[in-house]
Amino acid sequence: MVVECRSATSSPPPACTSPPWPRRCCCAAAPARRADPGDHAALASAGVPDTSASPSSPSSPSSPRSLPPLDPARHALREHVLRHSVKHGEFTLKSGATSTWFLDTKQTACRPDGVLLMADVALSLVPADATAIGGLTVGADPVAYAVAAIGATRGVSLKSFTVRKEAKDHGITGRIAGALAPGDRVVITEDTVTRGTSIMEAVEVVRAFGAEPVLITVIVDRGGTCGAMAEAAGVPFRPMLTAPDLGFGYGT
Repeated sequence: MVVECRSATSSPPPACTSPPWPRRCCCAAAPARRADPGDHAALASAGVPDTSASPSSPSSPSSPRSLPPLDPARHALREHVLRHSVKHGEFTLKSGATSTWFLDTKQTACRPDGVLLMADVALSLVPADATAIGGLTVGADPVAYAVAAIGATRGVSLKSFTVRKEAKDHGITGRIAGALAPGDRVVITEDTVTRGTSIMEAVEVVRAFGAEPVLITVIVDRGGTCGAMAEAAGVPFRPMLTAPDLGFGYGT
């Protein structure tokens, strides 16, 4: 990264083209600083895109809508989701229904700035006694692995794991792959939940393995039905964002 030593109000510094040569050229690049995972200002200065723009930003798909207020961490995550994960058009959903918007939250969960914003919110929701995070592959994988890794840099120790869609015919852990152990207190996660069937399947597999789900969280609750299913299963449900947070109705 090259840093140009000038201010908005001062004239450009003289070029270092004639003797006597200074010991340090005023145009020399400053040494790079390693950005802390939670330091979004430092990340911006290092070239990572700024995702904290307000909903009125012309580049934001949310501009025409009046969106509900959110705390700063969720607001920043929402803007990233709207910018990178929401697509507009005519789409057929997995359920067979049609929609005018499509949500691909992996575009947030798999980008470096999105990972940090997602982890900020997720780690604020994780219970203090949780010991592991994971869910059904592949929707849970980028969320679980990123939150566990970033949590480790912030004093939060979470093992990560994935739930296979089918059991292996060899080995000892069946549908579980990763560091989950019986007795762990588990955060079940996924990128997007629409109906809630994948989340509930992960809850059942984790319980059968001998661990205890203590929270369900997702980047976006699109369908609005998972909360009731989680309550019936006895697991708290706290999504990072909801469809109404993005300016859309549940199930639309």
